Amino acid sequence: MKLNQIYHQDCIEGLGAVPEGSIDLVFADPPFNIGYTYDVYEDKRAAEDYLDWTRKWGAGVVRALKPDGTFWLAIGDDFAAELKIIFQRDLGLKCRSWVLWYYTFGVQCKTKFARSHTHLFHFVKDPKRFTFNIPAIRVPSARTLVYGDSRGNPDGRLPDDTWILRPQDIPDCFQPDEDIWYFPRVCGTFKERAGWHGCQMPEQLLGRIIKASSNEGETVLDPFGGSGSTLVVAKKLGRQFIGYELSAEYAKGIQARLDQTQVGEPLLGSDVPATSAPSTANGIRRVNGQRVKAATTAEPRRRRRDKIESGPHLLDGILSV
Repeated sequence: MKLNQIYHQDCIEGLGAVPEGSIDLVFADPPFNIGYTYDVYEDKRAAEDYLDWTRKWGAGVVRALKPDGTFWLAIGDDFAAELKIIFQRDLGLKCRSWVLWYYTFGVQCKTKFARSHTHLFHFVKDPKRFTFNIPAIRVPSARTLVYGDSRGNPDGRLPDDTWILRPQDIPDCFQPDEDIWYFPRVCGTFKERAGWHGCQMPEQLLGRIIKASSNEGETVLDPFGGSGSTLVVAKKLGRQFIGYELSAEYAKGIQARLDQTQVGEPLLGSDVPATSAPSTANGIRRVNGQRVKAATTAEPRRRRRDKIESGPHLLDGILSV
């Protein structure tokens, strides 16, 4: 097994070839078993079959992790509870945090509320010995920025466990100097978009996880390569990396992204709330079939509303842009 490569291989087979206790950090964004269309994987298994499959690749993850290693799991609502139990009770990991990654442009549903979040479970092998780089992920505290309170730590504080992506889409009370996590979901118009895979993680979100849970030179593994963002971010941040991908086409695309990535290159996107979501291509978007110049993300929402041409843009009292 060589590091700094993407392998076109089933992750269970691949994880079996990883030397036991050799990986510092694993990030997994597995299929959610909700019928999503992938290139070669059937994302609609019987529930017990899906859970048994999770136990198999999960056991491979636990085996590969160092005694002080860390595992982050991204999963949707449908099986979040079951997978948390599998990794805690069946596979023996300890859950440090249950993070909610909130985003707009979620899945619209006819008979229930729109799905606009993903669960991020932070597991460790040993709750007394694991990597957690606090200085790398501190954010300014409201006590310091808002209230000018001298008791506030000038170095900032740890972020909360609810991560909000687009501040322009939430109430005005959420300001750039508050301690909520803002990252954009990777939409189709964003420069960051790889283009061949619909479930792409933002580089800034992965950057926070990799900075917090590993050090330069350590090894990051992703069993479900997908669009390749985990490996790209790991390379940019000076980590060793290894990934597995079942689809030959996806693996080819990941390799192309890695070939174009340089160590030390900045992450795409912004961790600054006022600029966290890129504007659409060429600054133009469509609203109710009309071409409208997109506002910059730094503008307050109330000013952006004034730029939209007149028309029936309200739906049940909520601005629908």
